[in-house]
Parts: sequence; C-alpha cells; structure tokens
Amino acid sequence: MDLRYNLRMKRALVLQHVAHEGPGRLRATLDALNVEVEVRRLDRGEALPVELVPYDLVVVMGGPMGVADVDDPDHAYLRGELELLRSALAEDVPVLGFCLGAQLIAHALGARVYPNQLGEPPLKIREVGWGPLTLHHEADELGLLSGLHDAEVTLHWHGDTFDLPTGAEWLASTLHCRHQMFRHGRAIGIQFHPEIDEAGLEQLLDADAAYVRATLGRQGAERIRRDTKRFYARYRETGDRLLQNVVRALLGVMTH
Repeated sequence: MDLRYNLRMKRALVLQHVAHEGPGRLRATLDALNVEVEVRRLDRGEALPVELVPYDLVVVMGGPMGVADVDDPDHAYLRGELELLRSALAEDVPVLGFCLGAQLIAHALGARVYPNQLGEPPLKIREVGWGPLTLHHEADELGLLSGLHDAEVTLHWHGDTFDLPTGAEWLASTLHCRHQMFRHGRAIGIQFHPEIDEAGLEQLLDADAAYVRATLGRQGAERIRRDTKRFYARYRETGDRLLQNVVRALLGVMTH
C-alpha cells in the first residue's frame, strides 16, 4: 500500500518537552503520509506559534513534568501550551497527545489530572516498562484500534493519570490505570507510548535512571531491556498500526 496515495502536503506541529521524548516512530508515520513535521522544543525556549492556521495537526509529546507543574517557573511554557490546546480544541484543529500530552489534553477538556492511585488507603502507583493493555474495540467509532487484538503488550512510563473527559470515547485501560486512551471529537489522548523506538527507549532509560530504580528496583533497567528483546517486534508492529490509524483519522485520510 502506498501511503502517499492522493495526499496533499499537510503540516504537523510537534511540541516537545525534553530531548529524550521526541516523536520517535511517529515521524516515519507522518513522513509516509506526506505530512511536514515542525518540532518546537519548548524546554529550550522555542516559542509557541501565535496562531494555528498553518497546521493540520498538533502533537504533544511526553515528559517528566505534569499538569501540577503549570505554575512552576521551570516549566513556564506549560500554561501557554494549555492555552494553545484550548484554542485548538475550540477551532477543531486535530490534536494528538502522548503521556503528558494526553494529560494536558484531558486537562484542557476540563478533566481532572492527578497521581495514579490504587487501594484503600490509596497508594501511588507508577507504570514503568512493558505491560499489558486492554483495548476497547466496542467504543471505537473511527476504527482507531483496527488491526489490534483486544489485549496487547506496550510500553508504559507514567505516574499520573486523568479522569475521562466528558463525552469522550474510552478506548484503552490497564489493571492499574483505568484511562489509557480516549478520543474526544478530533482530539486523541494516549497515556502509553506506542511511538518510542529502541534508541529512544535507551535514551529514556538513561535520562530516567533514578525514576526506574525507584519504581522497579536496582535491576529495573536490565529487566526492561530483557523485556524489550521479547516484546519489541510485536510492539513495533502494533504501535505503527495504531499510529497510522490515529493520524489518518485525525487528518481525514481514507484508507485505500
């Protein structure tokens, strides 16, 4: 299948917060769909655009910061980023968010974002590394999950979660985190990480070494690397399919 079939050039704005959480394999998906990619490194002081007219898609990547850091001067760009997302939602500009990006979209839609917790009394739960994911095909009106099984193994890397925005389709969950993916109109939030490639995972392991140790113990990084050898081939296949489905749906590209 030629993914460039009958497509005009479109333009995606990618908002990146740290060096080790870039677009990854999403870039190849956008390239194949003839989408020009413009990356803004907000952590390096690169400015948000004044208007959204030039863009057909806004993509918000992950990062170790969170919605709770909106008033932190070290992450001053988050407030402007939220305002940009609210404008995109109001103007019906397609928006896609991964991890932090999904949380920011949920927050812009009025949903609560907070530390992931389980039990009584509640204990904070982090999901870090490879783990199962349940996909809710019955709620999927656009075929975003087409080609995926009801359960897949994917890469998780988060400590926060969010309530499902009012009116959103609930598309994925895990045992320890109820809301893993949603669609609200032309906005899609993905809490897990279908976009990370092997090189990006190594960068993530290096940059977040302390976070991994605190979550999985001293051998946590080695465990993730072992699991990568076991799961990566299928993860790449399903992740690329999901990314293609999502981008096609957001840009209104029909499958031929």
